[in-house]
Amino acid sequence: MVFVRTTPPRPVDVTAVFPELAPLARPAIRLHPRPGSPSVGESSVGGPLLWPAEEPWPHCEASHLHVDSGFRQSPADVRLKRRMQARWHHDHNGRGTTAEEAAVKERNAAMLAERFAVGPPPADCPVPMLPVAQLYLRDIPLVRPPGQADLLQVLWCPYDHDPHHKPSTALFWRSAAAVVDILATPPEPYEVNDDGYLPEPCVLAPEAITEYPNSLDLSPQMLRMVEDWSRWQAAGVDVDGSEHADCPRDFYDVHLADAPGWKVGGWPPWGRTDPNPRYCTVCDVQMVPLLTIASREWDGGEGHSWAPYEDQAAANAAGHCCGQSPSRPTKVEVGSTDNMQIYICPTSPEHTHTDLIQ
Repeated sequence: MVFVRTTPPRPVDVTAVFPELAPLARPAIRLHPRPGSPSVGESSVGGPLLWPAEEPWPHCEASHLHVDSGFRQSPADVRLKRRMQARWHHDHNGRGTTAEEAAVKERNAAMLAERFAVGPPPADCPVPMLPVAQLYLRDIPLVRPPGQADLLQVLWCPYDHDPHHKPSTALFWRSAAAVVDILATPPEPYEVNDDGYLPEPCVLAPEAITEYPNSLDLSPQMLRMVEDWSRWQAAGVDVDGSEHADCPRDFYDVHLADAPGWKVGGWPPWGRTDPNPRYCTVCDVQMVPLLTIASREWDGGEGHSWAPYEDQAAANAAGHCCGQSPSRPTKVEVGSTDNMQIYICPTSPEHTHTDLIQ
């Protein structure tokens, strides 16, 4: 089933107010992941991968503290908890555990006990990685694959890794037509370090948009221009009702610059610190954003302006509870500023780098 998500027009035409910013426009594709049942032949977040049966499944070889991770739940238990929370959200009078849920919980416990019958795995035991995203070129033309590849697959290890306490990622480019026999049952890790490291299977509704740089990416001259309220007034912009009326820079960042949420291309969503350009360790070329992995599809307050038309009612509704929030369809939680960025080398697409946006 095809579904659509449409970003509302920005409250102000950026280039009408600041023609100087026009050369800095970048194309981006908002992925708009929403819970569903994607197949291996579809682009998805957290869905099954078109993985060759003859190719070993990726494992993280780093050391992991299986026993003392602080959060010890199997992927199966996390999925069960989410199903129960969704039921509670729709039926506040029916809390508790149903017979079916109790049976699943008992089965999960039995499976985990069987795995640990001979003792927990050692800290240096390789951990099977989890699917994060699968992007077909036909759906997401901005993925820029190398050679004849037409498919990007992203996986990560569901444990915090030094130095930034983030999942360790792995990227794979492949030609979908070359995959004949598909791996039916990929291995899963014993546990996840955080329930936000287990993406919910989601189908995508790709939407092409145009982005402009965050104010932190502007030159000092352009930043002064954006902060000059007289420029906005001269263009006839009326934002006096905005909570950022006294700070045009914040109005620009919140409403006009880079879009929140999962996306390919565009500009990075900088947080509390100044931008830190990433350079390819092989080519020494400045890398560009490939994929933004986000905890939320839109922010609170005025950030709701980025919520698609089709989600506006849910975005503005009160009473989100039981772990259910329309702004977190993937259930992913990454970093204190809610974004993880994967960069790509523009001259050699096989060279990539992943980091948290701080």
